[in-house]
Amino acid sequence: MDGFAQPRYTNVTDSTTTGTQPVPSSGRYRMVSRTHTVAFNGIDVLDIDCQVQVSSGVVAFNIVGLADKAVAVSRERVRAALAAMGMALPPRRITVNLAPADVLKEGSHFDLPIAVAVLMAMDVMPNDAFELHTILGGLALDGAINRVAGVLPAAIGANTAGRGIVCPAEQGGEAAWAGDIDVLAPASLLSLVNHVTGTQVLTRPEPALAVDDTPIPDLPDVKGQESAKRALEIAAAGGHNLLMVGPSGSGKSMLAARLPGLLPRLTPVEAVEASMIHSVAGQLEGGRLLMRRAFRDPHHSATCRR
Repeated sequence: MDGFAQPRYTNVTDSTTTGTQPVPSSGRYRMVSRTHTVAFNGIDVLDIDCQVQVSSGVVAFNIVGLADKAVAVSRERVRAALAAMGMALPPRRITVNLAPADVLKEGSHFDLPIAVAVLMAMDVMPNDAFELHTILGGLALDGAINRVAGVLPAAIGANTAGRGIVCPAEQGGEAAWAGDIDVLAPASLLSLVNHVTGTQVLTRPEPALAVDDTPIPDLPDVKGQESAKRALEIAAAGGHNLLMVGPSGSGKSMLAARLPGLLPRLTPVEAVEASMIHSVAGQLEGGRLLMRRAFRDPHHSATCRR
């Protein structure tokens, strides 16, 4: 069938390595290989066991375990990424099981754990190479590892489970905030293989803080509204909720936008919690921890989507 061929040696070059590195395959296949990854329920992390079996039978690549469409088509990205490394999927029946099977699997971050488990099954890397790591990342057709949502909560969950994490290079600084864990942030699938085989060493990324020089709206900008400004100050000082009622154009949103300027700076715990929400939403730019309180002003006709 098209896209399947016997594994072979070939010379492939990666921009993060020096010279040309061969990617070997012994031609032997393990019955079942496993990697750890995650699914998300809000900012909560659910452990997912990614299992790959290579067996005899009709040539196929099936993904089971309540996977959505983005996960189901990851087989094409895995096939293309291996081709970019000079390898091909074995002409066997490949079954990927994402357990537990009753948890919905969403997102492209399953690409990398599936690809790593397939490489383990093909005997390209040891079966226990990432036994103590949580893996997540998307794959480009050229084998590059793309950024994904949820790296920070996944790293914190990995730390709780006593594991390290493998994530995209662009988000290594984000994972480094999870604490004293092993963080591997390769730029490509080939870099990860070379790290395991000892031909390249991936260094631990450094955590970074977000720098936002945009001026924060302040109460002196508001003319009048003395009673409303006094209520805003009391709510900020006491940590109270605040309900504003009035016709359109009376200044409710204008006053609310100035509340973050009255509040103290985020504590480290608050900064991590706020950054986790932005991480799951895919809005944590450059893997930098947020230090400014967020302000959101959705339209009054907006509804939530489940």
